[in-house]
Amino acid sequence: MNLKQRPVLVVGGGPVGLTAANLLAARGVPLILVERNASTSDEAKAISLDDESLRTLQAASLADKVLEIVVPGTGTRYYDRKGRSLFHARGPQPYRLGFPFKNQFAQPELEKVLLDALKSRPAADVRFSTELVGVEENADGTGATAALRTTGDSIAEQLDVSWVLACDGGRSTVRELRGIGMTGTSHQEVWLVADTIGDPHDERYGMHHGTPDRPTVIVPGRGGRCRYEFLLHPGEGSKGVRPDFETLRRLIKPYRPLTEDQVERCTAYTFNAVVADRWRDRHVLLLGDAAHMMPPFAGQGLNSGVRDAANAVWKVGEVWHGRAAGTLLDTYEAERRLHATAMVRYSERLGDVVMTTDPRRALVRDIATRALLRTPPGRRYLTEMRFRPRARHEAGLVVGDHALTGTQLPQPRVLVPPSLRPQLLDEVLGEAFALLGVDVPEAAWRRFDSVWRPDVVADIKRIDVVLGDRLPSATGEREAIADADGHLEEALVTARNRFVLVKPDRYVAAVMGPHDIPAMVAALRQVTT
Repeated sequence: MNLKQRPVLVVGGGPVGLTAANLLAARGVPLILVERNASTSDEAKAISLDDESLRTLQAASLADKVLEIVVPGTGTRYYDRKGRSLFHARGPQPYRLGFPFKNQFAQPELEKVLLDALKSRPAADVRFSTELVGVEENADGTGATAALRTTGDSIAEQLDVSWVLACDGGRSTVRELRGIGMTGTSHQEVWLVADTIGDPHDERYGMHHGTPDRPTVIVPGRGGRCRYEFLLHPGEGSKGVRPDFETLRRLIKPYRPLTEDQVERCTAYTFNAVVADRWRDRHVLLLGDAAHMMPPFAGQGLNSGVRDAANAVWKVGEVWHGRAAGTLLDTYEAERRLHATAMVRYSERLGDVVMTTDPRRALVRDIATRALLRTPPGRRYLTEMRFRPRARHEAGLVVGDHALTGTQLPQPRVLVPPSLRPQLLDEVLGEAFALLGVDVPEAAWRRFDSVWRPDVVADIKRIDVVLGDRLPSATGEREAIADADGHLEEALVTARNRFVLVKPDRYVAAVMGPHDIPAMVAALRQVTT
């Protein structure tokens, strides 16, 4: 059996595994998804999807369906030690990536949408009540053999697969089987988390109350749902033990009346801030909580896992279809580890500052915040969340030092001939690599075609980008787009008269002028072949 005949095995039926599976199927890669539980989760764990995650779901034609179950949010409002509003962090430019910056949802509803879509895809084989109990490399080194056991069976099925995507959470069986450790910190503070219904909150933003005696997080959801999180004092609860209703009612009383039948979920937990020591072990890749776990204060646990899926899946697809060598998968960890680690540390720092129990530290925090808010740069820093680590690929499939290289290309609306109907940029880019010629002359395109090697990137879409107020004109060999609202020029003005190579996950691999093309081709070839 050759590599192209073997399916990809996705281990774990949570949001990250379901997202990865849908992305694989959308790329025509056969897959088997296994989940040890009998169904998807009925617990609302993750509650926030950001704009980058929605853009990833757009690549699997799922964004519109997911938008039907989310609250298009407006960020987070932070309160001081006395319960007074400090500032409202709305994030960067609205709809910069084509979607609202932060969106509240209920995890069971999201998993249902993702699972229903996956079951409708011919390339997907979904198996619940099925546990992975072993995974070894094939003797010829071209894939892996997984041992799968269905609930009630004593004998495990042996399955040859091309790749294993471990999306099986913080207590990952795959990670344990491969002997991969995690490095970081386990925090001992116990938090109570409760999901309620019939809630009076109608805000479209999360609320972080930085009162030292009881740090609290409130995130209103859709249809009267609301998430409450309270830091527990010693003796009020223990990790993994469901708090009694009277404790919950006492804590929630300042915000709403509550009856027992209005509690969907209530538990007590601690959190970890850890990163796996390695993310690839030959034909096994770790994604999501299997690769990294972080405190919840930044709402980035699930979103970081979706970034993993967006990065890893297109590369698995290229290798599975024979368009790239397996070494391309080495760029997965190279591109994702730095940002994921930064997000783990950021989540820790945010909790230390916003959720401090030290009254003096809270006083200093509030004074410093109000001082920053008095200056335009300081206000932008806080309200636009410029303190949050920006995703950028510093290594991997990136070449050159242009300011755009390694960053995610925004997704403005563009005009496409002949109809000139405004469309989101990704609808034009497609699922493959895209080469954007930003106001480049025809001679530059001829030079590019004379130098470019198919073995660098076999499948590439060529697009003329017209900045300013001119109309686009497609040629027989290339599509063309123009600016619909000024945001395309804002994103690409520094690349005028250059080519921008965009990877399938919408991150920029290289920016090159006509005379840079040979050197760029040689450098890219070292990574992709």
